Amino acid sequence: MKTIFSIKNLILWCCLCCTISVSAQGSKHVILISIDGFRPDFYLDKSWPAPNLQSLMKEGSYAKGVRCIFPSVTYPSHTTLITGAFPARHGITYNTMPNAQHVYEWTTDSKKIKSQTLWQAVRKAGLKSASISWPISVGAEIDYNLPEIWSSTNMSDRKSAISEFATPRGLFEEMEEYAIGKAEINDLNLEYLTMDENNSRMAAYLIRKYKPSFLSIHIVGVDGAEHKEGRSGEGVRKAVASADHAVSNILDAVIKANLKDSTTIIVTGDHGFVDIERVLAPNIWLKEIGIDSKVGTQEPVAKFQAAGGAAFFHLKDLKDLNTLEKVRKKMDALPEEYKKLFRIVERDELDKIGADPHASFALAPVKGIYIQDANTGALLAPKTGGAHGYFPDIPEIQTGFIISGAGINKGVVLNSIGLEDIAPTAAKILGIEFKAPDGKPVLEFIKSN
Repeated sequence: MKTIFSIKNLILWCCLCCTISVSAQGSKHVILISIDGFRPDFYLDKSWPAPNLQSLMKEGSYAKGVRCIFPSVTYPSHTTLITGAFPARHGITYNTMPNAQHVYEWTTDSKKIKSQTLWQAVRKAGLKSASISWPISVGAEIDYNLPEIWSSTNMSDRKSAISEFATPRGLFEEMEEYAIGKAEINDLNLEYLTMDENNSRMAAYLIRKYKPSFLSIHIVGVDGAEHKEGRSGEGVRKAVASADHAVSNILDAVIKANLKDSTTIIVTGDHGFVDIERVLAPNIWLKEIGIDSKVGTQEPVAKFQAAGGAAFFHLKDLKDLNTLEKVRKKMDALPEEYKKLFRIVERDELDKIGADPHASFALAPVKGIYIQDANTGALLAPKTGGAHGYFPDIPEIQTGFIISGAGINKGVVLNSIGLEDIAPTAAKILGIEFKAPDGKPVLEFIKSN
């Protein structure tokens, strides 16, 4: 009898020790904050109005840059952030994707994602998740979800669409009552920084009320300011300050919910930004050799699909080698003044970085050149502002990464990580099973048990 009692005590003691070890080293909550257009200089350079981001960097660890995907645009990038997969695997290759009529439109339905998401892995592990304004999250397996969506008749109206597609039904109305007050359309409009404020308040409420194990939030204002003004400008500084304040709302909520000692904060983004000077329209070259890239509702024989600072060449029929050869000859014969504006990214290189598997090749322009879809007007014209979409080898297109809180080593600084590594890192911190097709956990940041 004494022997049995001793064995029981030993087992209980071992279990208790394991529990204490996991609790001390690990994290029960991960908050993934994506700031659209987030750049490393926002936290590395103290002249930017981002005290909360800079404090998180000082208290935790960070990367000097995050290598983006190609094209480095918002929806494919956020899908990589939540899956650990490159676009070729997760299926979201551009911001807009072709529908049944071959018309490109914004993709919002999470069922279009072909790889496992972090949200799915969290649910499979029996944990709760929440999300605010995350791209392509409509209908996702998220317990408390206010997706990024807008009215089909008015893109400025996000309020009605978010209410309609919220999970559970009535969640947005709950936010109006307890988090943001009665909202007008412009309170959730990309044109105003109040959208970031309201989204962060809703995230803060979810943290305090429901304490999800995993929360994802997309902060959008910086991207719009950089598109208008480029990498610097008064509007960009205001947007960075607004994003930083949104982060502070979330950090305050963690403290108010008594979760600080069990929460890991990850702040990252989807891409950096490049200042632009001129816009290039390569579909004009196709028109010069008799290929019309704009043929109404029909899919053209061939076209350049623009994606910000890049363009992908598509054939209607991948076996149409005659058209491909015709286009190749045209590109080879271009004057040097145009050839120096971009390089051709061949299929084998696209395969290595998991880019659109249906493109024959891509154009990766130099800094300052922006590509558009038009096949009429000027071939090359002046343009101001900023853009993304560029090939990952341009330093300015890198996004940032800060990690701080429970289970995280302090003071680790890495030169670079991949965008595809962030989802498996979050999963590792939570201790859940998650197989990222292309990424791997960045173990240098995580405390070992």
